[in-house]
Amino acid sequence: MSSTCEKTSSNTKQRASLPVLSKVDVRPRSSRGKWRAAVLITINVLMIIHLIQWLVMGVTVSPIEPSEAMYTIQRGTVNAGAIFFALAILSTLILGRWVCGWGCHIVALQDLCSWLLNRIGLKPREFRSRLLIFVPVIVAFYMFAWPTVVKFFTKPKNEPLIPQFTNHLITTGFWDTFPPVLVAIPFLFVCGFLTVYFLGNKGFCTYACPYGGIFGIAEKAAPGRIRVTDACNSCGHCTAVCTSNVIVHSEVEKYKMVVDPGCMKCMDCVSACPNDALYFGFGKPSMFVETTSSKKYNLSWPEEIGAAIVFGLSYFFIWDVYQLVPMLMALGIACVTTFLAVRLYQIARNRSISFYSWNLRNSSGITTKGWIFIALASIWIGINIHSGWIRYNEIGGATAYENIRVPDELAIAQSDPGTWLTDAEKENVRKGREYFYRSRSTALFTNKEAISKLAWLEFFDGDPNAAIDRLADSASRTSGPTRALNYYYRGAVLNTIGRYSDAIESFDKALAQSPELMVAEQEKGVSLWLLGRREEAMNVWKRASDTNPNLPLAATFLAVASTSAGDTAGASMFQKQADKVTPPDGRYLWMVGLRLRSLGFSEQADRYFLRAIQMEPSLRQRLAAVS
Repeated sequence: MSSTCEKTSSNTKQRASLPVLSKVDVRPRSSRGKWRAAVLITINVLMIIHLIQWLVMGVTVSPIEPSEAMYTIQRGTVNAGAIFFALAILSTLILGRWVCGWGCHIVALQDLCSWLLNRIGLKPREFRSRLLIFVPVIVAFYMFAWPTVVKFFTKPKNEPLIPQFTNHLITTGFWDTFPPVLVAIPFLFVCGFLTVYFLGNKGFCTYACPYGGIFGIAEKAAPGRIRVTDACNSCGHCTAVCTSNVIVHSEVEKYKMVVDPGCMKCMDCVSACPNDALYFGFGKPSMFVETTSSKKYNLSWPEEIGAAIVFGLSYFFIWDVYQLVPMLMALGIACVTTFLAVRLYQIARNRSISFYSWNLRNSSGITTKGWIFIALASIWIGINIHSGWIRYNEIGGATAYENIRVPDELAIAQSDPGTWLTDAEKENVRKGREYFYRSRSTALFTNKEAISKLAWLEFFDGDPNAAIDRLADSASRTSGPTRALNYYYRGAVLNTIGRYSDAIESFDKALAQSPELMVAEQEKGVSLWLLGRREEAMNVWKRASDTNPNLPLAATFLAVASTSAGDTAGASMFQKQADKVTPPDGRYLWMVGLRLRSLGFSEQADRYFLRAIQMEPSLRQRLAAVS
């Protein structure tokens, strides 16, 4: 009896501590909401104008996006995004976390989604987790601090930890650091609508946004806060209108101010207070106040740990899969996956569970709506798991590719580059092809970046025709400098198997994409020479060498070609130029010898072979193969 009474008394006390609005009360509304909506809409319009201005003029101010600050820290590139982020943090240290509420386009999208859901009678409910709340801070550390930490322990002694700053306020590549448009649209859908629908208002801000993680820390030091006068009667209007999931009435009662770092200074609570008891003012920061959480959490500790594991797995399964999904989108997807996994677990364990107004399970078992929820959630989680399988194979293939140390120039100097591979590298070629074939055979989308890697693995494995087709496929799916490089390497491989006319066509395509790619011009000269069009070849090599004097092969080809034409003065001049820029590396010199032999200059090739052996005696055993 005693324990029953204590339990009843405790429950009664809990209920009494919460505000209860009278049935005749009108639902509180904020007069600031329209002003904030207007500001956020204006910001989105300005972003669109910024994009259009770049599309029309081809040059603009660099993206005003906090993620751009990563490049300032890592590379010293001072851009508009870094300046904005620095000013935002400084202002947050004074005024609190106002930038999120009044200046973030993702917050605007979440607010729009929340408003739309409310219009159709669905009120998003906050998903409260003890562990996932730390994700934004962890991600922020990874983005902005971890590269510097790694550099501190790995950099050479004479290299500065902080790079020299350079001006990148103006750019021609406005979209270079953003995902493709076809990815950006689902990104906005996931991070805007789905996170709100499943996790509540500001779900993405709470559990995924790394910038919010930094602002949340700075918020604790801010003297500017929502504060309260003695006129407060704990009516709860403030909490009812708060879109940041802050329990305002409880915090101002306990601490005389809002201490929750999730407060975005939307000012809705101030506007909705019927007694004008709330105001924005300056005083003691929350970091000097001893606080206890007013929130109740949705998960038990075992469920919290399970949710954290699911979140981590989902994030790593999705991030950069097909080399398409950006980090922030992966975080949003991981949030949704975690919620669905938790709810599936609860459906299996609990006798009664609901989602919004839909009863998923009751005392009679799982309802029809429950089975529909299970089916849809299983499909979503299944796609996550499938993405993890693809990501595993993509990483395996990319790692195998990167562990092949044979330089590109040496590989394309002969039709069988596999002779340069060690046993371990041959195993990497085999494994890499298997990984990429598995990912391609089960993929939902094409990983454009993996195609060229697979092409090289096929070339090293003695299948140049497959490599040629693969590089053509990669070129058709890419653009700009990347497409140019695909066409260049395709032409180089075509040269190794004697398809010189096709190679010239491929080099011309490369130069059409990137006229400054003089290595393509250089290799085009090789094709022309081997087709017997020697005067054309020398003109092309001369153009390549004049444009880029640091091309050793172009100058070397001109030197030997001039010798064969009887132009000793020209041969001497070009040889001096070649010697000046040729790297003092045994393998590179051997590669030059191979290239000269392929052009029919055996005597000059032998001299390079001997120079290479002097630098790297182990190359002597290869003499028999080229004799």
